[in-house]
Amino acid sequence: MDPEIGGGIAGSAVSFLLLKLDVFASREWNLQENIKKAVQNLGRELRSIEALLRDAASKKEHDHQFRVWIQNVRDQAYAIEDVLDLFRLDQESVWRRLKMRHSINNLIQDIDRSLQSIQQTKERYHSMASTSTNAGNNTDLPVRVAPQFIGNVDTVGLEEPTNKLVSWALEPKQRLEVMFVVGMAGLGKTTLVHSVYERVKQHFGCNVWITASKSKTKLNILTLLVENLGCTITQGADVVALMHKLRKFLHNKRYVIVLDDLWVKDVWESIRLALPDGKNSRIIVTTRRGDIANSCRDDDSIDIHKLQPLSPQRAEQLFYKKAFSRNGRCPSGLEEVSKSILQKCDGLPLGIIEIGRFLSRRTPTKNEWKILHDSLESGLRSSGELSDIMKVLSASYNDLPYHLKYCFLYMSIFPENNLVKRRRLIRLWIAEGFVIEKRGKTLEEVGEEYLNELIDRSLIKANEMDFDGRPTSVGVHSLMLKMILSVSHEENFCTVCTGAARNLTQNTRRLSIQKEDFDVSQDLPCVRTFFSFGIGKVKIGSNFKLLKVLDIQGTPLEEFPSVITDLLLLRYLSLRNTNIRSIPRSLGDLHHLETLDLKQTLVTKVPKAVLQLEKLRHLLVYRYNMESVLPFDIVQGFKAPKRMGALKNLQKLSFVKASGQHRMSRQHRMIQGLENLTQLRKLGIVELAKEDGTRLCHAIEKMRNLHSLNVTSLNIEVPLELDAMTNPPPLLQRLYLKGPLERFPQWVSSLHDLVRIRLKWSSLAEDPIAALQNLPYLVELQLLDAYTGTQLDFRSGKFQKLKILDLQQLEQLKSIIMEEGTLPCLQKLIISHCSKLVQVPTGIDKLIHLQMLLLHDMPEPFVIRLRKNGGRLRRLVHHIPCIHSYNQGQLEDLS
Repeated sequence: MDPEIGGGIAGSAVSFLLLKLDVFASREWNLQENIKKAVQNLGRELRSIEALLRDAASKKEHDHQFRVWIQNVRDQAYAIEDVLDLFRLDQESVWRRLKMRHSINNLIQDIDRSLQSIQQTKERYHSMASTSTNAGNNTDLPVRVAPQFIGNVDTVGLEEPTNKLVSWALEPKQRLEVMFVVGMAGLGKTTLVHSVYERVKQHFGCNVWITASKSKTKLNILTLLVENLGCTITQGADVVALMHKLRKFLHNKRYVIVLDDLWVKDVWESIRLALPDGKNSRIIVTTRRGDIANSCRDDDSIDIHKLQPLSPQRAEQLFYKKAFSRNGRCPSGLEEVSKSILQKCDGLPLGIIEIGRFLSRRTPTKNEWKILHDSLESGLRSSGELSDIMKVLSASYNDLPYHLKYCFLYMSIFPENNLVKRRRLIRLWIAEGFVIEKRGKTLEEVGEEYLNELIDRSLIKANEMDFDGRPTSVGVHSLMLKMILSVSHEENFCTVCTGAARNLTQNTRRLSIQKEDFDVSQDLPCVRTFFSFGIGKVKIGSNFKLLKVLDIQGTPLEEFPSVITDLLLLRYLSLRNTNIRSIPRSLGDLHHLETLDLKQTLVTKVPKAVLQLEKLRHLLVYRYNMESVLPFDIVQGFKAPKRMGALKNLQKLSFVKASGQHRMSRQHRMIQGLENLTQLRKLGIVELAKEDGTRLCHAIEKMRNLHSLNVTSLNIEVPLELDAMTNPPPLLQRLYLKGPLERFPQWVSSLHDLVRIRLKWSSLAEDPIAALQNLPYLVELQLLDAYTGTQLDFRSGKFQKLKILDLQQLEQLKSIIMEEGTLPCLQKLIISHCSKLVQVPTGIDKLIHLQMLLLHDMPEPFVIRLRKNGGRLRRLVHHIPCIHSYNQGQLEDLS
């Protein structure tokens, strides 16, 4: 284990715990005086230790004694966390309080003595080591700077971005331009930019390459720039003096400057201010910190190039070139294991090159290569054969603030290639207590910021993107996962069981089960998180008293496990994709529960006891009934208690049945009670009767924070009566209305922030386009059996941001008119089951950004006109890269 990583974990544990102690002391107002004093003493000791950790990190004291010391710090931090949770558990159980308070006080005093001993040990060690030096400044330097000093560096797969950046650098523009080259560690940013720099530097009057690195300050970098440009430096010159010197020297000169491996934003800002706006000058910055690059987006002279992993073909070419240096060809019998190793490298040049070089020194046998494949995680450790990869990757992790270290380590819980849903991950972080409150923002909004920063820092990657540019699912690079699995295991963050022999101890804190069957019979008193990713049975005992997170979605459960209601500290419970049919009343005892996820279960009713869950933020009880004859009925909701308004902390509620659950008067009270849910961000309602529409409108008007609204009528014949809303939620971004509309609701036209609207089975006689065309941020519009007219008119200058237009089952539609200047950003057009539409949309040839045209079961004359060979109107769509026509499931590619 890299000592810097271990120190980072210990520092994170201490900083995180200090925050929890402060919150604990402020909220537990009824603490006994002796316990309160003991908690305050712990805080003082921890702050002293935190200072020692910072001092040790700054001096890079990374010997064996330091590693032992930080392990002791981490263990005591965990012990304090356990004591705090034990206290909360006692508060939930009245009969145990008096019995346990004395023992908790004793535990705190024991920990306090241990902390004092830890501090004294470090102080003694510090005094003994004060005269020693450590030259471990930049551990990944040999790997990082290699492209600058080694001839004929491999640029396999970098030819296209190299040519693109060379053209950018040499294009005559009468101003200074900046290019940030951004990507995760090991992608080849330095190699790429060095290749560009060597090809263009002779075209500039001044050229200089500076390696920034984490260890260098503004003063260091500015000094290097001035020295490398050949300027003299006055002794003792400060940052301002150096900035003036640079501006004066470069005035009226054409220059190219490379700033390699930038880590700190204010370093960049100082350099940018120091450089004059030279004509045709260029700055190229390489960085893992996409957040720094993104912060400059408002400057049109600054561009960002996001470097991507190598394609499978290029990765294979580079790997074979390194592993089989004689001829670059894979011997027979090694193809399968080579592909498996390449999958682990996931297009990362650093991993491909280092592993390829290592294997080139080994006997090329299947057994030898399989040994490396199976031991890749251990090989990446600090003492392993591939430790250089670990050094480069871990630098990004070490740079994180403590709260983001925990959030990033959490990815070690999920199996490789598992798509982690964005919302799920953020809810889990909140349940773990990783997300720190910010004034004026919900925890979910803060968690979203954390995730965006980890993505911008090139640590977490977005796998699938939503229409609005936000990721729907995320993951980590395969080699990065190996790195954090190693950290997670050694630092007792999470124990992953994959089917091999388990190594569970009483100190195990998080469990991730990735095997078929699992039965916890031993005592594991410290476990606070339990995941199951297998499809086999999982048996949980009653020994997880401190459990906060239980996620066993997808397991073959038929009944609600009774042991769950004894987990009194539980904050997150997911039984998604199981076959449970009901939940017990005793669930109301879980007073700390924040998320209850019963999506895709057979639960259709929640008991009245759920109203006792005052901290509940997310209540998800619905399923998609794929066997439904009518797509209208595909979403099955749940019957809710009549006083749902008691759950005032709810952020998300989906999907509540608005009918058939109480006597009429009680049903009305349930809908009316929704007006108390003023914190709701997302609301889903099904089976809404016409007479309840007005009452629902009045309730929704009170939800001033609502972002997403989904309403379905009682059945396909019953109209949605939603005209009564005069003051809709101002922040509404997503609107889904399913059911007949006698009139288009006027309030929809006032939704300034709306980005998506889907109207299904609305059967409107009036054209809805006119009511929607001026919404300034609308990105997606779907009309499914929503309009009975014959023509849709898209006026010039309207729908300025729309990217996706989806027209389905408009049975009477005969023509679509798109005037010049309308839909300027449209990228995807779907036309489906419009049986009378035989004419290609007028004006489609003016939609220059249209990337995809999808047709489903359209009339033959419509399709014939667009075919490649002889289509009479083919010229109108030749600019569209992808055109697919589906007829009864059969694809015809018209691209």
